[in-house]
Amino acid sequence: MAIDIPTTPPGPADGVDVEFFWDPVCPFAWLTSRWLVEVQAQRPLHVDWRFISLRLINADKDYDTHFPPGYEFGHTAGLRMLRVAAHIRHDHGRDAVGALVTAYGQSYFDKPQGSGMRDRLSTPDHLTEVLVAAGYDPAYAASADDTAWDALLQAEGDMALSRTGRDVGTPIITHGVPDGVSFFGPVISRIPRGDDAVRLWDAVTELAAFPGFAEMKRSLREVPQLNILGGIVDDPASEDWEAGHRRMD
Repeated sequence: MAIDIPTTPPGPADGVDVEFFWDPVCPFAWLTSRWLVEVQAQRPLHVDWRFISLRLINADKDYDTHFPPGYEFGHTAGLRMLRVAAHIRHDHGRDAVGALVTAYGQSYFDKPQGSGMRDRLSTPDHLTEVLVAAGYDPAYAASADDTAWDALLQAEGDMALSRTGRDVGTPIITHGVPDGVSFFGPVISRIPRGDDAVRLWDAVTELAAFPGFAEMKRSLREVPQLNILGGIVDDPASEDWEAGHRRMD
């Protein structure tokens, strides 16, 4: 049965504390999402998981010249999962998305380095595994090929960027929904646990609440401490980033 696919994102939800704009393949979005989940275990915090597609917001770029090899494949894989997630949100409501964020991230970032998982990203078999883990009908995997969802995803990403400006990446978090301020980040390379998670949350919300605060930035980043990238190490290497990717020079 055909459905009426929306082209505009839903408005603010009642009782939400933060909106988190998520691209499934961004390692920093995954790490920051796990930090918020860690905070949720200790503080009342209602998160509305929203969508932003790195592939769509970079649609005007020539990937061969603007990004390192492999980025177009990864960003396209993220878009395919977001189409699936948009369909599920449409059918099951906004609270359905959190399980998809977790299931996709675990299916990728928690896999060991050298597992070949990146080559399977958002293939039909991979999406089926994600949907089963999240508790949804595997038939939703077919939506990965349905470009009719792209207008909604584009509009939702544009909404996020209208709040932050366009020279940012993912994740984007809106604090104090519906009228609060939005920021790119925090960009973290490891997941704070327990009291550390709450201390970071308190620090970030304090900065977000300060009138006129816009940016606190460094382009050097630790390699994300993820199994797919080699796991937790005592002395992680740092990389210099620009325009949403590792520097190519």
